[in-house]
Amino acid sequence: MNKIIVIGSLNIDVQQKIARLPQQGETLGILDQATNFGGKGANQAVAAARQTANVHFIGAVGQDERGIAFKDLLVDEGISTTYINEIGHKNTGTAYIMLEPDGHNTILVYPGANEMLTMDDVKAAEHEFADVDYVVAQLEVPQAAVLAGFRLAHKYGAKTILNPAPVTDHVDAALLAETDLVVPNETEAAALAHLPATTDAAELVDVMQSLRDKGVGDAIITLGEDGVYYDVAGQVGVCPIFKVQAVDTTAAGDTFIGTLAAHLALDNQNLVEAIMLATRASSLAVSEAGAISSIPTLADVEAANAQQ
Repeated sequence: MNKIIVIGSLNIDVQQKIARLPQQGETLGILDQATNFGGKGANQAVAAARQTANVHFIGAVGQDERGIAFKDLLVDEGISTTYINEIGHKNTGTAYIMLEPDGHNTILVYPGANEMLTMDDVKAAEHEFADVDYVVAQLEVPQAAVLAGFRLAHKYGAKTILNPAPVTDHVDAALLAETDLVVPNETEAAALAHLPATTDAAELVDVMQSLRDKGVGDAIITLGEDGVYYDVAGQVGVCPIFKVQAVDTTAAGDTFIGTLAAHLALDNQNLVEAIMLATRASSLAVSEAGAISSIPTLADVEAANAQQ
């Protein structure tokens, strides 16, 4: 199984179940509330670890009870926390998730300690990059820190995976040039490409061309109910998703990426198989409430496949 370094965010998720989003100036009640561990970086790391990958995390938490508890959780998942810094003057990051009855969510994020991660913090972990397969990152930590990690990855022959989320129309050109595989959803892909969002495979060809013009190597674009589009090392196609009753989509994309990174061979020879495993894991995640608590293990994925 792959060795993976995740450079990313660690957030406490405050999930609030609501009947609908409020209008501007409107006050609505919250039907239920729960607090869980999350953050795109943590979700992706846990997803990879539960697929039995060897995972090391580079990130930051506050010197607060939540930060200490977060590190303990990752250790319990078998994830190395040696390079998770504790920041004295910032609280651990927090995400406020508004969950609607159909399983869709709207999220507000307070970055907290995540925004304090620096290039030097990443460089301090350089020896971990010597035998790594993939370095995975998102945009909930400073791009400069991610760029430092991607450059170290390429120094030692590893590949890089970027999840360009939260959605933005600007990613540093130098970072895109160091990205081997970008894994956005259709909205994030459109923002990067400066084109309208689409799930149509023919139109995604134009999206891919725009991404490549900006320096991106390959891409896997998740399309929600329309499947997963891939254009990787000359292999192009669409994989279907597994239809389930969505309960909570919070960690769906992160589960997909972490599972993909755990299984994808460096030569991409098992590309479709890895995508299908990641799609199965994601379908299991959306069938349960919560972020990290919903992420399946390898045994869960194998059992679901056996039942198909």
